[in-house]
Amino acid sequence: MAKTQAQRIKKHGAKAVVVDHTPPPVIKPAAGTSSSAGRSPEQAPNNSKLIVIAGVVASLFLFWYLHLLTLNQMTQLSGGMAMPDSLTGGFSTDYITHLHAAMDDAARGQLSYLHKTAGTLFPLIFGFSWLLLIGTNVSRRSLRRAMWAAPLLFVVAHLWSNIAIDSMVGAATPDAGLVALASAVTVASWVLFLLSILCGAAAVYLGRKRSKQARAEQARAEQRDQR
Repeated sequence: MAKTQAQRIKKHGAKAVVVDHTPPPVIKPAAGTSSSAGRSPEQAPNNSKLIVIAGVVASLFLFWYLHLLTLNQMTQLSGGMAMPDSLTGGFSTDYITHLHAAMDDAARGQLSYLHKTAGTLFPLIFGFSWLLLIGTNVSRRSLRRAMWAAPLLFVVAHLWSNIAIDSMVGAATPDAGLVALASAVTVASWVLFLLSILCGAAAVYLGRKRSKQARAEQARAEQRDQR
């Protein structure tokens, strides 16, 4: 049976070892620090901003690589004729007939491969980045959902245009129905891309305006506290 402190002191005198049962002091987290994760609450929005910035940079790079570099280089395989993806105003059956005659099977295969790689990555990364950009800057739910429609529809239209252009160019002879569908979807893709850019710019403006108002309210609250 374990002896009490009084019994140990009585038996061993000054040499008795007294067990300290005092609980350790509770260490309180510093102000502005989360007690569970040890992170300041400001780190969460900062991390979101870093992800948005990375997504925007990746989207810009892929846009440059797809539309300004690779599709321009493809004109070397088509006798100088632009690829359907680059024609923001659409294209006619006549144009596709001449393009089809100017491109061989290897060139058409290269265009299809481009659609499956950069042509797929660009709309997906752009759409994801713009959803985050709008979501982190627009607080009103109804407005946020309305602005989300543009990048979501852009992703659908761009991927659809890839498939439509491949089917149109890969056909033995250009079909007027396929040409009209591919042209319409390509124009819709460009229109939705521009709308997405405008929505992103509006979201950034609203986010800065909200931050400015929050800082002004905080400054007024501090002035009231000082009084």
